[in-house]
Amino acid sequence: MILDYLPEINNFGEKLIRLYDFDSKQAMAFAKVLKKVVIEDLQVLDLSTLDFIEKKNCNLILRLSYEDEGIRTNNEETFYCDLTLDSFVKMLELIRPFCTKETRSHQHLYDIDTPIDFLFSPLGTWDMEF
Repeated sequence: MILDYLPEINNFGEKLIRLYDFDSKQAMAFAKVLKKVVIEDLQVLDLSTLDFIEKKNCNLILRLSYEDEGIRTNNEETFYCDLTLDSFVKMLELIRPFCTKETRSHQHLYDIDTPIDFLFSPLGTWDMEF
């Protein structure tokens, strides 16, 4: 599983953090850690601490928040995904289909109007219609 940041994915200045190049076992490992650390233990999850995720050009830290703020950064290297507990539970549900079978599809992990989207995609691809 690879984590990377794409600073310009279209002419509208939209950006993308993506988790890609994974199989169902790695998707399941990510889902388990997300559920345990963020949803059950209510703790911060630093993806750089997970041995099955290779950081390409960024790091992502998942944090609970009172409001859904999405992904933000100050330096385009370390990113923070601040979401409510309900949104992390929804994210877990969006990941579950990738845990049961191999697929070529993709999923945006939240639907918030922010400049940086969060993509979960085994092949690293997505549609360009936003």
